[in-house]
Amino acid sequence: MEEVYKIKLDSLYEAFSILADGAYTYIADIKHNYSRWSKKAVEYFGLPGEYMEDAGNVWMENVHPDDRAAYAESINEIFSGKVSEHNLQYRVRTKDGNYIVCTCRGVVIRDENGQPDYFGGNIKNNDTLSYFDDISNFRSLYGFLEDLQSARWKGDSIQIMLVGINEFSRLNEIYGYTFGNRVLQEFSKMIKVEANGMGEWYRMDGTKFAIVCKKSSVDDLKNLYKRIQYNSLHDFIVDDNRVVLSFIAGAINLDKLDVSAETVYSCLRFAYYESKNNHLGDLFVLKNNVSDDKRFAIERINVIRNSIVNNCEGFFLCYQPIVDATSEKIIGAEALIRWKNDEYGVVPPVQFVDVLEQDNLFPELGKWILRTALTDTKKFLARYPGFIVNVNLSYTQLEKSDFVEDVLGIIEEVNFPPQNLCLEITERCRLLDMELLKKIFTQLRKHGIKVALDDFGTGFSSIGVLRELPVTTVKIDRSFVMNIEKNNSDQNTVRFISELADSFSSSVTAEGIETSEMREFLLRFKIKSLQGFYYSKPLPMDEFMEKYVNA
Repeated sequence: MEEVYKIKLDSLYEAFSILADGAYTYIADIKHNYSRWSKKAVEYFGLPGEYMEDAGNVWMENVHPDDRAAYAESINEIFSGKVSEHNLQYRVRTKDGNYIVCTCRGVVIRDENGQPDYFGGNIKNNDTLSYFDDISNFRSLYGFLEDLQSARWKGDSIQIMLVGINEFSRLNEIYGYTFGNRVLQEFSKMIKVEANGMGEWYRMDGTKFAIVCKKSSVDDLKNLYKRIQYNSLHDFIVDDNRVVLSFIAGAINLDKLDVSAETVYSCLRFAYYESKNNHLGDLFVLKNNVSDDKRFAIERINVIRNSIVNNCEGFFLCYQPIVDATSEKIIGAEALIRWKNDEYGVVPPVQFVDVLEQDNLFPELGKWILRTALTDTKKFLARYPGFIVNVNLSYTQLEKSDFVEDVLGIIEEVNFPPQNLCLEITERCRLLDMELLKKIFTQLRKHGIKVALDDFGTGFSSIGVLRELPVTTVKIDRSFVMNIEKNNSDQNTVRFISELADSFSSSVTAEGIETSEMREFLLRFKIKSLQGFYYSKPLPMDEFMEKYVNA
């Protein structure tokens, strides 16, 4: 009977091995608790053999004692059928007795009844990663994530601050990279002295540094940041040269670290960029407030983030119609992301999108949104051949080198007409280089895909952007429409925007329409389409279909 198990295991093992890319492959028959493992893994970790019974417990003997609880919890969830994916980093003992950090990822294959049948995946040896930075002599980003994971398992209370040197590239351009490295070395010495044993410093990516404290307060971090700013402004000498530095800083306080290291890092990056973009470099502290459901905000982000890993479970799209301004007939819709589960209910995007945009998982969510929106919209096209679906983009998607290929690939996969898709750039895209945006959208326009400039009239939007980018639609921000009937300034702004867009051959959509009077007033301007609660709130796909397609 064992030979029967081996035949199926071998077949699945070969399939997983193709995708291993240097990692160790494993495949387990869950029902019979029988596994096959990579020969290299057997040799490197001193395992009993390629074929093993009860491999989960055999492997756990090699897992570091401090990491076993998290490992056991994850494996139990897999074998009980609670989850379908495994993604965990932990330390494992090698054959020579040393511990290395591994990242283990796997998926569950279920039988025809939905029960766990096989569990397979790959284990990546992270031993080649650098956990120390040579310039600062601090632990690196990888060490930061590893130490956070360890703190999580211990349930520590921690305070973290991320400090970045602003516009450091200019210093490199003036003095050269060698001097730039000397600045980083001296800066590392200075901040270590200023922290005076408050916590552990880490050299993150680029010119960012993080400190993790276990016995400090947010006020302590604020005072530390002030000392760093003062010293760098008044008394920072490098090789007899006085150097003046400016900074960006974000911080978070966790009374109990019970979320993943990756979630903490995403929240920390969000706080950092809030400091950079909206607070002129002042320390921005992300408040982990208890919400109406009595759960902490970062804990909720952690759950939502894990949903992306689990095939975007819990996410769904709502659609808000866009109508022709003159006829008021539906001509398209904007796809809007939502998330829900039994514990939190429906969570609006304002409570998670800004933070998740700092996460390297967000592009995966973006691809899910696009694929789902196109699949849903195909159902509308039979009745409305000219129907346009608008999908919002994040700058984290746009900065990926394969973004255009991903979009075109999804369009081909769904067999969706590209001329029925409009991609919206949000205000945060100002973080990207204009030449990069121009290149991306020129490529998309060649395939017939439309481009909309959202929130026009706010921070990101300008005449220069409209001139440089191949924009097909300008969406006037709702803040200029709310008081359009009474506010002369808003009337002049809407008139200017509509005429400006028209001069660049771009159509105009007005958002935030709530009354018939607003709609009538807006007909005075060169506005092609309208969107707002007057026509409909965002509707789940089935309700949208019932109202506009099946009616």
